[in-house]
Amino acid sequence: MSYLYLAIAIVSEVIGTSALKASNEFTRLVPSLITVIAFASAFYFLSLTLRTIPVGIAYAIWSGVGIVLISLIALVLFGQTLDAPAMIGMAMIVAGVIVINLFSESAAH
Repeated sequence: MSYLYLAIAIVSEVIGTSALKASNEFTRLVPSLITVIAFASAFYFLSLTLRTIPVGIAYAIWSGVGIVLISLIALVLFGQTLDAPAMIGMAMIVAGVIVINLFSESAAH
C-alpha cells in the first residue's frame, strides 16, 4: 500500500508543478488552486508513505520519478526540450532509483 501512496504523491506533485507553471506566478486562479490542492495531496500521501518506507528511499523515488514525469509533461504541454547532458543526468537519476529499489536493504520494507 505504501508504494501506491507514493505513486499518488508523485502524480499529485507532478500535477501541482504543472499547474504552478500554468498559474503564471499565481496570477491565474484555477491553476493556482490546482497547485495548492495538488501539493497538499502530495505531502499528505507522502506522509502516509513514510509509515513504512524510509524517508531517504521515499524521497529518492519521489524525486527521480517526478523529474522524469515533469520533464515529459514540460515537453508535451509547454514545448520545453532537454539537451543531451540533461537527459544523461536524468538517466543517471533513474538508474540510481532502480539500484536503490533492487539492491538496498533499506528499501526492503
